[in-house]
Amino acid sequence: MRTRTALIVDYAGVMTCPVGDCLRAWMIGDGLDPQQCAGFMHDLAVRSITEGAGPVHGLEVGTWSADRFEQAMADELAEAGLGVVTAEGLLNRMFGGLAPDLMMADLVGKARAAGVRTALLSNSFGLEYPREDWDRLFDTTVISGEVGLRKPDAAIYRMTCSQLGVQPHEAVFVDDMAPNVDAAEALGMAGVVHVDTPTTLPHLERLLGISLR
Repeated sequence: MRTRTALIVDYAGVMTCPVGDCLRAWMIGDGLDPQQCAGFMHDLAVRSITEGAGPVHGLEVGTWSADRFEQAMADELAEAGLGVVTAEGLLNRMFGGLAPDLMMADLVGKARAAGVRTALLSNSFGLEYPREDWDRLFDTTVISGEVGLRKPDAAIYRMTCSQLGVQPHEAVFVDDMAPNVDAAEALGMAGVVHVDTPTTLPHLERLLGISLR
């Protein structure tokens, strides 16, 4: 097996606690039923990929403002009969609880210190990123709303590899969403669907050919 020389990671759900935990807390806090909302959230994500439209797509490629996203989400939840929520501050209620995964940050830092080229590749989520540690962790960062592209568009993966100075077949890509990993693998990257850091760790050690413990 070819040893890879670059590591590209997602932000929300990889460098942070699981996104699903934040969304569940938001739903409960806003009086929504998480089970009833599951299908709605899935359909919203699928529409963004298959149609290149809707609140998620617009927010992630930077063509929709946070205010527009929040109002559209509130309207669509109401139209679906799932509940009435306040639009103002919705993004912060949805994603404000994304706490950093310090174990994952340590893993990425060790990989970079060992000579692995590292990058953050994230679809925007409408809030400011905590970038204080990024100079230590990453050689480059690509944020969808800043470049007008979003995963799983092949162009954003190629852009990230180009900025790292590597070819896709030299890179490992880690994301908590399987469709994003599938798109990376289609370009030749080695993909890891992230569930938690202890599970991801041995995969990265094998693919990168280094110890990260």
